Amino acid sequence: MVTTLLVVVVCLALIFDFINGFHDAANSIATVVSTKVLTPFQAVIWAAAFNFLAFFLIKEHKVANTVAKTVHEHFITMDVILAGLVAAIAWNLLTWWFGIPSSSSHTLIGGFAGAGMTNALFLGVNPITAVDANSILRIAAYIFLAPLIGLFIAYVITIIILHIFKNFRPAVAERWFKSVQLISSAALSFAHGGNDAQKVMGIIYVALFTSGNITNGDKMPDWIPLACYSAIALGTMSGGWKIVKTMGSKITKVTPLEGVSAETAGAITLFMTERLGIPVSTTHTITGSIIGVGLTKRVSAVRWGVTINLVWAWIITIPISALVAALVFTIMHYV
Repeated sequence: MVTTLLVVVVCLALIFDFINGFHDAANSIATVVSTKVLTPFQAVIWAAAFNFLAFFLIKEHKVANTVAKTVHEHFITMDVILAGLVAAIAWNLLTWWFGIPSSSSHTLIGGFAGAGMTNALFLGVNPITAVDANSILRIAAYIFLAPLIGLFIAYVITIIILHIFKNFRPAVAERWFKSVQLISSAALSFAHGGNDAQKVMGIIYVALFTSGNITNGDKMPDWIPLACYSAIALGTMSGGWKIVKTMGSKITKVTPLEGVSAETAGAITLFMTERLGIPVSTTHTITGSIIGVGLTKRVSAVRWGVTINLVWAWIITIPISALVAALVFTIMHYV
């Protein structure tokens, strides 16, 4: 049965997806804008188009499945889903306002898990039993593994490219890499859409199951991927200029060659984790990739003060989102 609460939850999920798009737009376009390959307006249109292209090419939703199983079904109610979404939206907007490139993925997962654990507490059950510990541990591990993988791949790609093009005139090489960067930024945007939109698909699927509209194990209705990819693409088109500045220039100065390396490394990492069904942060991944590029010049080329602040934002995202969700669920429980 389609209830008002279900409609509200689905709408909030799509709003979160939209916010995810403009919050993470910088991940896809920061380097291509900072190297002046595209204008900001051209870049967001380019990124949004490839965000949505993932709808046609990605048919297995492994990441969505992982997110859907984060909280055990016995502890999932519509109130749990609602509280998780409210917390995720609040933290995403707060970090966007202050220009902090935090993880939309971990915000959503932290909110969902925090609300589920609070529900277990009210039921008199150990809150840890409400969540799938293996899924949570894998997701938490990739807070650090995803940027490290991106860093390593970007470092290797940059070294290889520098070796291949060492005899080229700098002006010729720069023109060539400005063209190639269109391809690498498109790949990163495609991977971003394919990974991040699936997290909301998992939440909406759980909402339909919890409300009794589908049974566990049913095929995901086609309208869910269509709606989620549309929402994230529209969000990307809205931009996220505060975070663009941080990602595009504050970590390290990026040239077209380095932009190609960072975006290619980020896309490879996201493709790999999507195939493994691991919900990772596009923000973390591209940040690690940009750092890897900077390290090929010298260690001091990376602004480590900015990087350390970003890492702290990553670490606190899941627990803060979980605490906010716990507070929202508690208020809903007593109202």
